[in-house]
Order: sequence, then C-alpha cells, then structure tokens
Amino acid sequence: MPLVAMTREMGSMGMDVARIVESELRVPLVYHEIIDHLADKMRLRKSHVVRLLGGKASLLERLTSDKTSLSIFTADEVLQTASKGAVLRGWGAAHLLRPVKHAICVRVCAPRELRVRRMMERLDTDDREAVETEIKHSDEAQGAIVRRHFGVDWQHPELYDLSLNTERMSVEQCAERVIGLARDPRFAETEASRAQLEDLVQIAKVRAALRADPATRELSVPIRARDGAVTLEGVVDSAEQAKLAGRVAAGAPGVRSVENLLRAAEEVGRTVRE
Repeated sequence: MPLVAMTREMGSMGMDVARIVESELRVPLVYHEIIDHLADKMRLRKSHVVRLLGGKASLLERLTSDKTSLSIFTADEVLQTASKGAVLRGWGAAHLLRPVKHAICVRVCAPRELRVRRMMERLDTDDREAVETEIKHSDEAQGAIVRRHFGVDWQHPELYDLSLNTERMSVEQCAERVIGLARDPRFAETEASRAQLEDLVQIAKVRAALRADPATRELSVPIRARDGAVTLEGVVDSAEQAKLAGRVAAGAPGVRSVENLLRAAEEVGRTVRE
C-alpha cells in the first residue's frame, strides 16, 4: 500500500497537496483521527491534545501534561496507521517512518512572506501582525516537537525524499511529484520493507504497553523486534521490575515471544565489583 508522510508549513498549501495525493493513490489522509485515540489513551480532552501539539497549550496545561506519554502513544498510533497505507500529515510521521524503504517523506514549504499573504486571504483579514504571529508560533511548535522527540531540525532538506516549494510549483505539480514517487518501483513496498515497518510497529506497541502499565511506566529501555519476537535490553532497578517488564511486553498485541535480557542494577553492580 502507498505510504506518504508529509510535513507542511502553515500557509504552504500542503493540505491541498495531500488531498490530491489521497484521491489519486486511494489511501486515507490521516490527521485528526489520531487525536481522538491519543486523547483517550492520555485521558485528556481532545482540545487539550490539539493545543499541546500546536504549541498553544497554557502554562498549566503544559506543566500537567505527560510529554513522554504523548511521544510514546503518538508513535504507536502513527506507526499502526502507517501499516495500513496512508497519507500522514504531521505527527512527526516523516521522521518516524524514515527507516522504512517504501515510505515517501515529503516536505511542503513556501517563503514566510508568501505564507502570510495566503493566510490573510484565507482568513479574510488585514491583520498582518496577528497572522505573522500565528505562523511564527506554528513553525516554532513544530520545530520544538521534532527536536524533543527526534533530535533533528524538521526543516533540514536531507530528512526528506522530496522538498516542494509552492512558490515555484503549483499544488497540482507538487502532488504530481509525490504521486510519481509513490508509483516509482524504487519506492514499491517489498517483503523486506513491509517487515521493517511491522518491526517498528511492534516496538511501538511494546513501548506503549510498558508506558500504560503503572508498574512499568517509568521504564525506558532498548527494545528490538523481529517477526513478533521481542527483545528487552538494558538495566532496571530490580529483578522484580525486570520480570514485570517481561510480562507486560508479552501481553502487548502481536508479540509471539519475549527474550528478557533486562538486568537489575544490583546485579550489574555486583558483576562490576567482581
């Protein structure tokens, strides 16, 4: 199934590009649907999640929000959605899916001045200052989220297979480029690329399961997966915590087996002393 992960700047007309791609490739365009699932998992109002991701949350909302859970559950939702084929807009999908060979990572951009003019027209306003502020906040929020979750600058062109500037190209031309790549044999889904995506999905499911369980929610350990076989590695506080993590991981959807290589801190310390 075609898989496109798109990052766009406010006022770049990226949404218009995504709608054409969705229609031509016959896969769903996904954005708001993920918000509903995230809100349920985090027990927050949908509007709260929207403000967090858009950089508009109040100080109190930011202080009382679990950003680690937001990151983990977002990755889980995005990767599960991607496994069915989709045009994914935002959500860090372009960075999450970068390792997958058949995923097309696209950035749609335009100069800020042009984006300001477009948004003023779209909103039917002559309040340039308000629109400039809105675009500035949107850009900063996207940049902060990607830096926090992936440690990269979201505007760097080398992170994408295709960067499209709608100052120079029409929406239709941009969509044509994306569709062309999706139909290029070099971006065709293969058994190997499908397995690659499924392994990422499995890792995300296990990480989400560990986060959702009160006994293991604070764990942050390396996880590997291959064909449903999961490996947990790293150091935890105690042998009991290692056992709990193994049980929670084994209960995650799709897990066939768990190799639990977690070691208790006390055991590691004893080995070092010896």
